[in-house]
Amino acid sequence: MNPSRNTPSMARWDEDRFMRMRQGVLANWPTGAEVDLDEAAAYHRAMAPTKNTAWTLRQARAHGKTLVQPRAGVADVDAQIALLQRLRGAGADLLPTTVDSYTRECRYADAERGIAQSREAGRSLLNGLPAVNHGLRECRRIADAVDAPLFARTASPDCRLTHEIMYGAGYTSCTAGAIVFSLGYAKDYPLAKAIESWQYSYRMMGAYHERGVTLSVEHYLPISTLVPQSMSMACVLLDSLIAAAQGVRCISLGIGQQCHLAQDAAALRAYPALGRHYLDAFGFHDVELSTVMSQWMGGFPPDEGQAFGVICMAALAGYLGGVTYMISKSPHEAIGVPTTEANVHGLTASKMVLRMLADQQLAPIAEIAEEQAIIEAETRAIVDRALELGDGDAALGAIRAIEAGVIDVPFSPHRSNANQALPARDWRGAVRLAQFGGVPIPKAIREHHEAALARRSAGRVQRAPWELLLADVNAISEGMLLPD
Repeated sequence: MNPSRNTPSMARWDEDRFMRMRQGVLANWPTGAEVDLDEAAAYHRAMAPTKNTAWTLRQARAHGKTLVQPRAGVADVDAQIALLQRLRGAGADLLPTTVDSYTRECRYADAERGIAQSREAGRSLLNGLPAVNHGLRECRRIADAVDAPLFARTASPDCRLTHEIMYGAGYTSCTAGAIVFSLGYAKDYPLAKAIESWQYSYRMMGAYHERGVTLSVEHYLPISTLVPQSMSMACVLLDSLIAAAQGVRCISLGIGQQCHLAQDAAALRAYPALGRHYLDAFGFHDVELSTVMSQWMGGFPPDEGQAFGVICMAALAGYLGGVTYMISKSPHEAIGVPTTEANVHGLTASKMVLRMLADQQLAPIAEIAEEQAIIEAETRAIVDRALELGDGDAALGAIRAIEAGVIDVPFSPHRSNANQALPARDWRGAVRLAQFGGVPIPKAIREHHEAALARRSAGRVQRAPWELLLADVNAISEGMLLPD
């Protein structure tokens, strides 16, 4: 396939296209002038390998260890350093920096005002670090102050300048994905434009790799509450093909915890083979794969003890799924932005469960194997149909699949999303589809969904699908998995 420049394509960008766009990206804010790709690559090469995410994940996979990363980000660099040092002291294996909402939307002037207002107030009034405004030199102070890999947690259709600054400063991984973040966060941002923006970021990471520095990306669908794992996994796999085509060589495949142990573990166990299958089919044999699970991203119970129950259940699911690392939550998620100590408590609770499980050898669990077979078949059906629609191109296929409703993410705000697929929990709490829309679920698995949902409703007062969905969405925040 040899599309025109205006046709979305996963094809590797040439150097001229990347460099032409790069001039405009770096000119979007004065701190862009601080970035020099060769200097930044030399800085990375001089760092200890223990500060590189790809190296750290490789060691974790080799030793069968699950790492834990909390979430954290504040407006001030010194406060961010103190926050990360506290988390590291509590056992965090990967150190996060959540980027503020203004920066995610490329509203750097608003972020600048937020910095000034935070300084005046004596506390962070932003929900993350405005990395672009601080610039490479200030962000590099963070890298110099810690001894573990730094992870840029930013999620939007366009993160190009943020990536230039943060990777240049010594960060070695980021949350990523044109498809997952467009469907997860955006309403009107054109999908083709988002893919182009992310291809720029991926090509930049490829340029680092060509200079001897392997950077990592984490693909996950931020809307995970009652979204079938196969749907989120299909989006992740397509984003991963787009990333690999531009030269990314370390990818973490992510899911969100759904709180059904067998289904969550099965999704994690299905990922490596699925990822290898599609990457190898396109010739990307040298891409390293890890798995990651974000702890429950829906509503948390306000009761602290119940919240710890959700967190610890996530650690168990991660263990059963052999996850490489997980993103921990705090017991104060229902209250608002967690304090440092609340984040520490979520982190230490997760690590305690993982330590207690580390030496236990459990016999294979049949239900996990059954769910894994279902998830693999569903995911392959969605990805294969998307690639077919795109004439073998993951970028074009993703757009056409979304437009056709083949990819249909429940609750997505994006105008291109069909919103015809409707999920619900079955009689055991596993997430199924009550309405399939245009999602190409194989016939035998459709019948399995229908039978499992019918078993839940047998002998009960019938509810409209939306009523059942609403009850399921709110159930965990009310202290249960299945509402009465």
